[in-house]
Amino acid sequence: MKNKLSDLNNHLFAQLERLADENLTSEQLDAEVKRAEAIVSVADQVTSNAELQLRAAKLFHDHGPGILPMLPQIGSTRE
Repeated sequence: MKNKLSDLNNHLFAQLERLADENLTSEQLDAEVKRAEAIVSVADQVTSNAELQLRAAKLFHDHGPGILPMLPQIGSTRE
């Protein structure tokens, strides 16, 4: 999987365009609203994860490699 935050941005704007479609019936709009709520829920998790990674990178930058044992091992097979 090669998703990036820019891909998430594209998905959010695409959903915004679907919500703005004035030709939607009431039922179609309701379905798009539910879809938008699900997308926003997932997007919130993705951005929270990205924020956590950024904070970990800042800790590493500010404190050097000595901080590594205290950070989660992303992509590691170590348990």
